[in-house]
Amino acid sequence: MTDKEQNIKSNEERKSVKGILFRLCGYVFKHWYLFIPAVLLTLLANQLSLLGPKYSGQAIDAITLATGVDFDSVSGNVIKMLICYVLSAIMSYLLAVIMMYMSQKIVYTMRKQVFEKLTTLPIGYFDNHPTGDIISHISYDIDTINSTLSHDLVQVMTSLYTVLGSLIFMWNISKPMILIFVITVPAAILFTRYRSKKVKPLFKLRAKKLGELNGYAEEMLSGCRTIQAYERENEIGGRFDTRNEDAMDAYYNADYYGATLGPSVNFINNLSISLVMILGGILYMLSQSGAVKVGGMFFITLGGIAQFVQYSRKFAGPINEFANILHEFQSAFSAADRVFKILDENPEKEDIEGAVDLKLTKGCVEFSDVVFGYTPTKRILKGISMVADPGKTIAIVGPTGAGKTTIISLLMRFYDPDSGVITIDGDDASCFTRKSLRSAYTMVLQDTWLFYGTIYDNIAYGREGASEEEVILAAKAAKIHNFIESLPDGYNTVISDDGINISKGQKQLITIARAMISDSPMLILDEATSNVDSRTEIQIQEAMNELMRGRTCFIIAHRLSTIQNCDKIIVLQNGVITEFGTHDELMSKGGFYSTLYNSQFS
Repeated sequence: MTDKEQNIKSNEERKSVKGILFRLCGYVFKHWYLFIPAVLLTLLANQLSLLGPKYSGQAIDAITLATGVDFDSVSGNVIKMLICYVLSAIMSYLLAVIMMYMSQKIVYTMRKQVFEKLTTLPIGYFDNHPTGDIISHISYDIDTINSTLSHDLVQVMTSLYTVLGSLIFMWNISKPMILIFVITVPAAILFTRYRSKKVKPLFKLRAKKLGELNGYAEEMLSGCRTIQAYERENEIGGRFDTRNEDAMDAYYNADYYGATLGPSVNFINNLSISLVMILGGILYMLSQSGAVKVGGMFFITLGGIAQFVQYSRKFAGPINEFANILHEFQSAFSAADRVFKILDENPEKEDIEGAVDLKLTKGCVEFSDVVFGYTPTKRILKGISMVADPGKTIAIVGPTGAGKTTIISLLMRFYDPDSGVITIDGDDASCFTRKSLRSAYTMVLQDTWLFYGTIYDNIAYGREGASEEEVILAAKAAKIHNFIESLPDGYNTVISDDGINISKGQKQLITIARAMISDSPMLILDEATSNVDSRTEIQIQEAMNELMRGRTCFIIAHRLSTIQNCDKIIVLQNGVITEFGTHDELMSKGGFYSTLYNSQFS
């Protein structure tokens, strides 16, 4: 990489950090009614803490060999010092409480924004991003930001005031002794800046590796049955170990190189304090010997040295603390960068200007020379043209990868065609709002989805405001009513995460009942009976016939026995329609459909 490229990259990173900082500040300033009291408490707590060494030094100066101990002065200064430290501790506690409360409100807002953003993203985003990685953004990344806002931000606010206040007090005590910090402070700053540049990429890599680990773990856990069935536990465990080791190495490198920053700066600060004590001792001896005029710039008392040492510790301490928490800030910035990338993702395209709600009059759906590919270089559908007449049932069959599910995605406008037109009742589907178009369809998919809640709630999810009687009728039609009644809590039985406490077939019957309660005028069935036995399938097919009556229906099926009575069957191969017609017509042609059908019953 050339020097010019390095400078460009460095400038871009600086702009990125500034942009992230400004956005985080935006969340903080939104809660100004908490932030302003926090700033005031910071100023008061640190001012009181800075007064403590002053009274301590005055108490020491009240003890001399010549005049003895001025007990009134000593006791008075000690009491003042204790009052300052106690009040400072109370205010620091209140500050911590306010900052934790504010950070929780910010985290709540951020999580809400991320989740709401995810609900607006196109399906393509979830096709390209592992679920575990997305969950990592919502949990780990935002928790990392929360830690910085609730703890590290308080330390930074405190450190800034403490450094400035300590510098003023030291200036008033002894100007020559401050010259020591002219050397040590720039050394600490330059070293911190140098190390932070080296450490920043390590924290980005750490966040990336954790996301990859979470994504792999989520994928493997969801397929644990298949893994055990094929006895691939050792192989999968080995792959997990590799990713786990990568994540561990990334964590170690980030924490190791980040942690070395603190001790190095601490050494510089301890060196400065040692020099302060040496120079202070020399000036004190000169002051006691009379070589330095009382009140002069080089004159200092023993109490003054004690004050200066305490202030130098307060001055150097925050610099050391900042070096220690700098890697936490870098981790938080990396996490915030990942979160903001989600918030900056382009949502699903808005409806075109003038889009209207779909109000079906017939239910005629037509594809006209539709071309589509998930990537520009690979086309899935290559000039599809077909017509689904109102109230008719269209079956789509073909080998795996032919583009059957892609047609369903285009019908629902999860994706839009690259070229060609899909019309509904003669009007371009893009002229309708997505919400109204999708509500015109009821979908029953092979991959069933149930949410955590009662069986009743899952069935009633199909139509808002559905009555108990309608839910029971739908369950009876789907041949699941008797099973539900056999459960101890009946329709109030709680389904655990994604229905893992019931069989796949029962899950599918519940989703079919959910579809039956819907009053959408069009229906999509994607392998809707793939997880039920043949006898139950025949019973459901009867219910399906009732469900499909008067609706325009699209059916994707591999069991050809379930589509013999469809009004039209379309055979899809390599993204092209090769055959279409009724079951009898296609069988008489002796083509691919006939071969496929006979192979299932031979």
